[in-house]
Amino acid sequence: MTTSADPGKYTVNSTISLKGIVKAIFKDTVHVQIGGKIITLPLSKINKELS
Repeated sequence: MTTSADPGKYTVNSTISLKGIVKAIFKDTVHVQIGGKIITLPLSKINKELS
């Protein structure tokens, strides 16, 4: 864990993995259901992380 310049604030650089059900794919977003919530992810962010 690294500390930032702001006292009392911490920054963590880590990756987590969540399994979800893809509910919808649109031109620029993917909607994923994790538990009872649907989360919208921008496709540009997903493509950047996969390459």
